[in-house]
Amino acid sequence: MTQALLALAVDVAEEAARLLVDRLGAGRRDVGTKTTGTDMVTDVDRASEHLIVDRLLTARPGDGVVAEEGAAQAGRSGILWVVDPLDGTTNYLYGHPGFAVSLAAEDEHGALVGVVADPLHGDVFTAVRDEGARRNGRPVRCTTKDELPTALVGTGFSYDAARRGRQAEVLRVVLPRVRDIRRGGAASIDLSWVACGRLDAFYERGLQPWDLAAGGLIAREAGARTGDLDGGDASRAFVLAAPPALFDPLRDLLAGAGAGSA
Repeated sequence: MTQALLALAVDVAEEAARLLVDRLGAGRRDVGTKTTGTDMVTDVDRASEHLIVDRLLTARPGDGVVAEEGAAQAGRSGILWVVDPLDGTTNYLYGHPGFAVSLAAEDEHGALVGVVADPLHGDVFTAVRDEGARRNGRPVRCTTKDELPTALVGTGFSYDAARRGRQAEVLRVVLPRVRDIRRGGAASIDLSWVACGRLDAFYERGLQPWDLAAGGLIAREAGARTGDLDGGDASRAFVLAAPPALFDPLRDLLAGAGAGSA
């Protein structure tokens, strides 16, 4: 079953990614906001979500779905699709590379299949639980980094201005202790880049399930350790993904800098 789920997820994600590219530049014509004035949503987000949900439920009508722009259906099959139809909307609106389609199929044990399609970088990242992670069909592994001073670390920032200010204070502590910081703007891609070694680690507070589900599985299946700052699983409260030898030192640095409340 997992290979059938993966094939469906890849097919649907690639079709949605083509839609995003075809309409690149048109999204600025119908832009709304959600939680804040900088948390944007476009007609392209909605069109991508409609395409994805329609394709998934046509192929598997008994499955459940939860998606960023509001689509939700309870299922009866035991499979729940967690969908981000356009991760990195701000990048998309400005024409920056760094937006993706993110799909995960979850069962009672969590993420089973994950796909992140990043069309402008020409990447499709995939993972199946306990079967490893791939980029464009080839196996990938996270780095073996074990020292903070040479670690390239990705992060993301809140849409809320006050929280961004607190996150800047965290960076003031963290930045001198690592090689450098990168802010890509799409967590699903950041987590996939940990998987393939383009980043050594990634952290962010406040991710939604659709930001984390596919990318988190891809990172774990590539050998990264994921979790929060308190010994628990990665969640909306906090996400840290890093090579096993780097995870604890980076977690201690972030906790000491106040990242858990920023």
